[in-house]
Amino acid sequence: MGCSFSGLNALYDAVNGGGDVWINENRFKILRQLGEGGFAYVYLVKELLSDSSNPADGISRKIKDSAHVSGDGTYAMKKVLIQNNEQLEMVREEIRVSSQFSHPNLLPLLDHAIIAVKASQDQSWKHEAYLLFPVHLDGTLLDNAKAMKAKMEFFSTSDVLQIFRQLCAGLKHMHSFDPPYAHNDVKPGNVLVTYRKGGAPLATLMDFGSARPARRQIRTRSEALQLQEWASEHCSAPFRAPELWDCPSHADIDERTDIWSLGCTLFAIMYGESPFEYALGESGGSLQLAIVNAQIKWPSGPNPPYPEALHQFVTWMLQPQAAVRPRIDDIIIHVDKLITKFSN
Repeated sequence: MGCSFSGLNALYDAVNGGGDVWINENRFKILRQLGEGGFAYVYLVKELLSDSSNPADGISRKIKDSAHVSGDGTYAMKKVLIQNNEQLEMVREEIRVSSQFSHPNLLPLLDHAIIAVKASQDQSWKHEAYLLFPVHLDGTLLDNAKAMKAKMEFFSTSDVLQIFRQLCAGLKHMHSFDPPYAHNDVKPGNVLVTYRKGGAPLATLMDFGSARPARRQIRTRSEALQLQEWASEHCSAPFRAPELWDCPSHADIDERTDIWSLGCTLFAIMYGESPFEYALGESGGSLQLAIVNAQIKWPSGPNPPYPEALHQFVTWMLQPQAAVRPRIDDIIIHVDKLITKFSN
């Protein structure tokens, strides 16, 4: 899907203090800010239709899956301030990659616009991107994990497995492309949760800004260092696979970098943080050393504790040698067995 550059496509008007935004021919009112990071801001917006408009004439006619049409007209809008051509290409790539995926556990991009803006004394950016998504107001797995940790609460074994199973399903969709795509930044902060009555939370993997074709042949020291530099910018450190920290000069990198991050995320669903974050708080501790040696520390958890089978499952995914790490199909077979065994 291409990106549009017409100045009519998006109108930014006092965004931080409210106001209206046009994304192509659809108009949205900014209700409040939901989050921010780097040069990106996420807002809760509500579609504005004229009194004479039929709701079917609005954004809903662009949305392929009716399940993603908001009942009350609210959506999440990501605004990105783009300062140079490199950032512009990164946003275009995020839009292109996001547009390829269609799965219930992957956050869909509903619409987008990129506009050129004039630089001024107050701003250095030259373009702004507006990306529209379904809204999930229950927040991310990271938000929920922090809140639960503060109250000494834990997900049940059944909910842990059901949340994890959904992430596996979304990743399988990405890994099934030819060539496969790696998400490259699987972590609790990129998992949206929606609580449902009488069932496990819905889990939705988001943020495809780091997603790339998964398979890379590394044949020189220079290529290895380039990969490490790229990973340091795109893959969150506590969830980054060992081969992205210390890449050999001759290596075949594949989608199993995501499996490592998935194992870290399963640990985080259980205990609220990556299995290696303890190293950040230790005097003389090294996050990189803890990761490349797979030095996992199991914290105290719920009472009764999680089954040992879950710990073994995490350890299976956190094998420093990528060549012996399981693939997503293996993971799904195993998690389904665990769900059957530990279902309520």
